Order: sequence, then C-alpha cells, then structure tokens
Amino acid sequence: MAKKFLAAVAAAGMAITLAACSGGGAGDDGSTDDATGGGGDTMTEGGLVGVAMPTQTSERWIADGEAVEAGLMELGYEVDLQFANDDIPIQTQQIDQMITNGAEALIIAAIDGTALSAQLEAAAAAGIPVISYDRLIRDSENVDFYVTFDNYNVGVQQATSLLVGLGLLNEDGSEGDATGPFNVELFAGSLDDNNAHFFYAGAIDTLQPYFDDGTLVVPSGQTDIEQTNILRWQQETAQKRMEDLLTSTYTGTDLELHGVLSPYDGLSRGIITALQNAGFAATVSEGFPVVTGQDAEIASVKLIADDVQFATIFKDTRKLAAQAVTATDAYLSGGEPEANDTETYDNGVKVVPSYLLESDIVYAGNIQELLVDSGYWSESEVASGVAE
Repeated sequence: MAKKFLAAVAAAGMAITLAACSGGGAGDDGSTDDATGGGGDTMTEGGLVGVAMPTQTSERWIADGEAVEAGLMELGYEVDLQFANDDIPIQTQQIDQMITNGAEALIIAAIDGTALSAQLEAAAAAGIPVISYDRLIRDSENVDFYVTFDNYNVGVQQATSLLVGLGLLNEDGSEGDATGPFNVELFAGSLDDNNAHFFYAGAIDTLQPYFDDGTLVVPSGQTDIEQTNILRWQQETAQKRMEDLLTSTYTGTDLELHGVLSPYDGLSRGIITALQNAGFAATVSEGFPVVTGQDAEIASVKLIADDVQFATIFKDTRKLAAQAVTATDAYLSGGEPEANDTETYDNGVKVVPSYLLESDIVYAGNIQELLVDSGYWSESEVASGVAE
C-alpha cells in the first residue's frame, strides 16, 4: 500500500488511493488495525511537521495521514505522523511530544475538538502554526487555519440522496413522482466532532419541509441530534441503535421503514446489517430501505453497486490532504495560506480562516464517472469491495 500511496502522490502532486473501512458488518472483510504508532521519520532538509490523525481503525484516516505525509516529504519536510486509536489522552500525549521534539507546524484531525486547549497554548507559545484538519478544533484562539469540505452542504447532499431514493426528487433535483408518506429514521455522528453538527443541520434543514407537510414521518419520534448521535462514529453502536429502533417501533406493528438518514458509511453498514438480520428485502429495488452514507468507502461503494446501500457522499480526501500540505508550506515559507471562507467556521472563540472543498453524491449510476475514472477506486476494487 505504501508504494501505491507514494506513486499516486508523485503522479498527481496530491493523489492518494484510499482503502476500505475496517469495521465489521455488511460489506466488510473484517480486517482491523488498532496500532497507535506513527509514520515517516526520515530526515530531510525541511522542518519537522507533526501530523496527528484520530485512528487507524478507519482506513480513511490511514489514507489521509499517509497522503499528508507523502505530500510534505515531497516538499522536503520531515514528518512525525501519529494515530491515536480514538483515545483522547493518547492524542494529547502525541501532540505534546511533537511540540517537545521541535515540530515547526502541526496538522491535527482531532478526536474531540474541545480537548486540546493545553496543547494549542503550548504550540502558540512556541510560535507553531496549527492547521485543523477536517474536524474543527473548538474553544481555542490558537487555531490558525482549517481545511475541510463544505460540511453543511454534505448534510444537504445526504438528505437529498434520501429524497431521491424515496422518489420524492429526481437525481437532477426536479420533483419526483412519489407522494408518500414515508417512514424514516435519523442518525447523526459523534457529538464531539464539530462536523457532525454541520452534517445534521444541513440534512434537517433540507428534510424539514417534508416533515412539516407529513410527507416524511419519524415513527420513533427521535429527531434531535442528542437522540440520534453515535459516539465516535462506531459501526457497532449504529447497528445496536437500529436494532433497538426496529424492536421498539416497528416489531408487532403495521409500520414499514422506508429510509434511514446515515451520515457515514461505517454507520450505514451497521444499519444495513441490522436491517438484513431483521429480514428486510435483499435490495433497494425489491423494497430494502433507502440508506445514505458518506466517504465513499470501498465496502459501501460495492453495496451501492449491488443495490443494497443507496448512496454515499464522495469527499475527495486527496484534495484535502493536498490543501493541508499547501497551507503548511505557506506558513513555513513565511506566508499565510489562502482562505476561501472567513465567515462560517466559528470555533466558539474565533472565526477560523478556512479552505472548503466540494463534494458529490454517489449513486450506482455514477460510480464509474466519479470514483473509477478519477482513479479513486479501480473497477476491480468496486467489484470486490476490497482495496488492492
């Protein structure tokens, strides 16, 4: 895999081929990697950059970390890449050590966006710029820049894909032929991840008119993010919540479940496993509930190709990694990175200058165009559901 990552970065200046998420359940091969150690330590002529990623239990974060590392090394920087296995104390210790070791810049994808105040104060005292990666670090003035996607719009896209799956909208955004009412259940991400709130806000704002006129109904009554969130984005927790919803709300009733709003492919696979175990139809075409997602993880892409998961959101993290590298290089070259948003991302203390990237909805019909033709996944990977 390392050769594949480095070759892609060398060819495109930012490209990295991602691997499948490793959590168990529908569409997975069951492999995991719980290591918390880090990556490259080869000395170069550049300064040291610390890269703190949240976990290796999701291949998405492994790929992000290695993409950032490769891009920085291409520019001559030394890189200390660390993964924290979703353990907050481990991540804080890793960042402390990066500062102690003389890091000249920090790129941080936080596990808990509110738990790093002491580390950020130490970085500021040492004149170390901090780039928040994908997840906004909150409650600190010592965050210099933020690279991410338009997360509110990601939520809009997730809700839109649910409406398309139900037939209320067409893929081009025009009104569909379906009229409802449809029963749906809602899932949100981890409350300690600032992005989860943006995703949910975008989705609910999009769905609210359909709730208001009765086209969509949430039979469980669980609509607040405090009720629907899944701590640490855990697949197994999502599966258990879906099982509980089926038992409490649908078993022994005439209610049908038509769709599930899911904000992440790992959660989607847990939800799908619960639905499969409950005996729902095999495919969406045959009546399986419409399930959304995010991140275009290969196991879920295969499920979409197989008409089991309906859609996902493609955030090309190769571009995200490249933007983090660009921002870091700007700071360490004596300048400042270019922001394209200076209003949206208030971390509770300041509005953090940000660079936002765009995302796309993936349906079965555009897998080839969005994912294969772009080199993100190969045809054989889509067919197998496993990264090569």
